[in-house]
Amino acid sequence: MADTAGIIRRIRNEIGDFESPFVDTYLGGDELASYDLSETGVTEVSAKVTTVAPAATVDLVADTDYVLDTHEGRIVLINPAYSPLHHSQTLIVRGTAQGVFGDTDLQTYIGDAVRQHAYGRSLTTRVRDEHGFIRYEHEPITLENLPPVEEPLVAYLAAINCLWTLATDAATDIDISTAEGTFVPRTQRYRQLMQHIGDATNGLQGRYNTLAQQLNVGLARIEMFTLCRVSRTTNRLVPIFKEREYDDASLPQRLLPPIDGEEYADESGLPSPTYPGLWG
Repeated sequence: MADTAGIIRRIRNEIGDFESPFVDTYLGGDELASYDLSETGVTEVSAKVTTVAPAATVDLVADTDYVLDTHEGRIVLINPAYSPLHHSQTLIVRGTAQGVFGDTDLQTYIGDAVRQHAYGRSLTTRVRDEHGFIRYEHEPITLENLPPVEEPLVAYLAAINCLWTLATDAATDIDISTAEGTFVPRTQRYRQLMQHIGDATNGLQGRYNTLAQQLNVGLARIEMFTLCRVSRTTNRLVPIFKEREYDDASLPQRLLPPIDGEEYADESGLPSPTYPGLWG
């Protein structure tokens, strides 16, 4: 089974998005009950209120003493004893910021990467059933049975998708130029992200493609298909079945290759003659 936490750590290393601890201290003034934290994207938070006279420390309880906005990084005191925070009170907030992407976001990117990377592939296992016949079980590749050698590839593909999200956000930035000669190249962030993503031969995309080609995995892997043959007598497709090992006792499995749509279908509605050359 693939180590999801290990893949998340690898993705954070690739895009430079690490978690960081923080400690914020706020002095009361009988005015505010809402405080902006120094970090956004907060995951873990512990808050407490200290008083000078009498000296005491009270640990606050989430949803009882305060409400936390994890996305914006804002804590709102809701207990009347601390809302607003009084002059003799001090609010101390300790927590961890998860960076630009949270673990839940990265798990979504990992799921997309696994579906793209393992599309159309399965693991084949040779087993003997309860009747003594040899059969072959085909299990689609998921994150649970992903080969360990392919875990870095999934991390690279997920990192590419993360960088595309950052590039989309940076695409709305414009360069700033003032009459005094000040020039701020804000679009440089977008260009650097696109350069790091790269193409089929360069950047992180090229890195993924090179390793995927060596292992013959991914959407660009080499595949061998079977084409349907049309019978000359009936003008119908001849059925084809999946190839089997010589000792596979399971029933034949019918294959249904995709068929292109009819671009020149007759929509006149006129009946066809029973025999060629006759009127319908």
